[in-house]
Amino acid sequence: MLEQLEAIQTEAIQAIEHAADLKRLNEVRVEYLGKKGPITDIMKQMGKLSAEERPKIGAAANIVRNKITEAIEVKQKELEEAKLNAQLANETIDVTLPGTQVAEGTPHLLTQVIEEMEDMFIGMGYSIEEGPEVELDYYNFEALNLPKEHPARDMQDSFYITENTLLRTQTSPVQARTMEKHDFANGPIKIICPGKVYRRDNDDATHSHQFTQIEGLVVGENITFADLKGTLTVLAKRMFGSEREIRLRPSFFPFTEPSVEMDISCFKCGGAGCRVCKGTGWIEILGAGMVHPRVLEMSGIDSTKYSGFAFGLGPERVAMLKYAVDDIRHLYTNDLRFIKQFAVKETGESTC
Repeated sequence: MLEQLEAIQTEAIQAIEHAADLKRLNEVRVEYLGKKGPITDIMKQMGKLSAEERPKIGAAANIVRNKITEAIEVKQKELEEAKLNAQLANETIDVTLPGTQVAEGTPHLLTQVIEEMEDMFIGMGYSIEEGPEVELDYYNFEALNLPKEHPARDMQDSFYITENTLLRTQTSPVQARTMEKHDFANGPIKIICPGKVYRRDNDDATHSHQFTQIEGLVVGENITFADLKGTLTVLAKRMFGSEREIRLRPSFFPFTEPSVEMDISCFKCGGAGCRVCKGTGWIEILGAGMVHPRVLEMSGIDSTKYSGFAFGLGPERVAMLKYAVDDIRHLYTNDLRFIKQFAVKETGESTC
């Protein structure tokens, strides 16, 4: 058996040396050291040996097993190192080569319009206020002079979550919250409130169940309708061109009195009449008015001492008019063919 063990050792060492890869090396290990290997067979026959021969054969078998194991470990390290070197050679990167150009993103058209208006109002001394999109019925309606069962609520078909909470239908609740906590010792209120709003509406080319609004609010002493008109004039000229004129028409909003709709002179035809202005020479842009005294009182503001104005417009409408977008859904479908048309240059101006 000793001669047999020596033969097994010699044969195994040769097989190990000729193993070309780790898979073949593992096969050699199983072949010689596994449960069905020749060393295991010899160990099973030791019961037939005499008491004197048994320890000699056992010790010899262990020596052979250890030598084969050591040879396998040495060969395994060699093969692993060779594999790593080959992999490194195949994956070598020439750091002097130019890199792959990464496409840079650009602000979305809506973001551009909103930020343009934010910059304008910040320059006029306004601050930006935000509020929750899941709003209390009180702030969305009641604090704005729209008590329960008020018929004007039907104009804003709402997404109610519970009886007293809903997805806000306008950003006006931010105005109510701001008035409620404001201390006039710190000066008048001058804010704009940009954000998403939600209404139960059928999506089509001009309507969406989710859209954005920017509302403005100024409250202080001696605030007049003339201040509102001056602000709206600046807004129209900044967003649609310095030659724009505005027209104010009487309207109704529960939270303002008096209330107006603002039109701007058509920037396409200059007032002569065209498809954009439907032949009238004017385009409706936004609603506005003087803050209703009841709204001031509900926010804890003395309406005999303070007055204010508010306005609201949709950035989607501004974007569609200013850049001739014919379908509001283009603003929400993330079609790169559409978005890339309004890439921002390094000057900060849109390419369109």
